Amino acid sequence: MEDISGPGPATPVDMTGRAALVTGASRGIGLAVAAELLRRGAAVTITARKPPELEDAVAALVAGPAAGDASRVAGIAGNAGDADARAEAVTRTVAAFGHLDVLVNNAGINPVHGPLMDADLDAVRKIFDVNVVAALGFVQLAHRAWMAGHGGAVVNIASIAGIRSTRAIAAYGASKAALIRLTSELAAELGPRIRVNAVAPAVVKTRFATALYAHDEEGVAARYPMQRLGTPADVASLVGFLASDAASWISGETVLVDGGLLATGGAG
Repeated sequence: MEDISGPGPATPVDMTGRAALVTGASRGIGLAVAAELLRRGAAVTITARKPPELEDAVAALVAGPAAGDASRVAGIAGNAGDADARAEAVTRTVAAFGHLDVLVNNAGINPVHGPLMDADLDAVRKIFDVNVVAALGFVQLAHRAWMAGHGGAVVNIASIAGIRSTRAIAAYGASKAALIRLTSELAAELGPRIRVNAVAPAVVKTRFATALYAHDEEGVAARYPMQRLGTPADVASLVGFLASDAASWISGETVLVDGGLLATGGAG
């Protein structure tokens, strides 16, 4: 008879005793992910470029129902595109919590809109440096600092724009396609002790994505089978699952969280 008991814990949502680093987490999806991991019991370090916004985010997490006390939340200011800032974030997370079990690469930029033929190449290089190279840099550092010897989970925040063309944010989409490919390469290289997955949201109601929906939110939402845009919490709940032991046999996947948009053939 087959064994159907499964190796997972009795309460797979529980991540008590884990420590996570979430990049680009002063607002939007990153902040929601940090709150979700706290809700699941983890300690969390968040990073962001702007110290005032980071301080506000830390205060919001500490004051939220999930934190319990300030000892489970740390904030480290720094640009994900800066190697020294990445190293400081990883080093201080391990120093603060004693380990680093979960890395969520959420930091991303999109300074270029429109056709690639008109794109400034320096801006495109910057997009790839932050959205792809920095993500790999964080994984390398987390691997050396803790995960190589103890295991862990990495979740990369990609985009539906990395799966099909939007004709609006082409350079960003190309960088997210590279991040999706990076995810599968890392999963193959780092298993079995480290799992690496990605999530690919469609349009989520954040300040980062405002230009994609603010002109006609109702019309944009009407293209989705779910008849609404995404929320940061929609993405965060999936990230929490992929980071937890409930997803212990999932690695190398990019999971859509797109309200059914791709099923329609729509580009977003």
